[in-house]
Amino acid sequence: MREIITLVDKVAVGLSFLCVAHCLLLPVAVLVLPVIGATLFEGEKFHFWLLFLVVPASFFSLGLGCRKHGRMNILWLGLLGVFTLSLVVMLGEDLLGETLEKLSTMLGAIIVAVAHFRNSRACSNFPSCKAIH
Repeated sequence: MREIITLVDKVAVGLSFLCVAHCLLLPVAVLVLPVIGATLFEGEKFHFWLLFLVVPASFFSLGLGCRKHGRMNILWLGLLGVFTLSLVVMLGEDLLGETLEKLSTMLGAIIVAVAHFRNSRACSNFPSCKAIH
């Protein structure tokens, strides 16, 4: 069980960092390679699809992990990050502006990544995470 939780935690952290990289690197890439601006990586669709992957991964691994190790503060931290990312996708650049949207996305992604990192560490330090129930 611990291996599954750890794997999904790693996937969710990777997706969170992909959000951050997208926010930081896409403007430079569009300037260098304008064709990127016309792809899936540009605009709100990319944020939606990343969120579509992050939400189930987060609920699955954080839910299972917290059920095993009992540290609910980790679950609440992850939910705060997912809520932040969801709110940014719903409000979008039109309401937030480009800078606030990027900063809010990075903040949410970092919160999710920290929650998954803590979840993975808590599972590795807690014996009942090793058992399959």
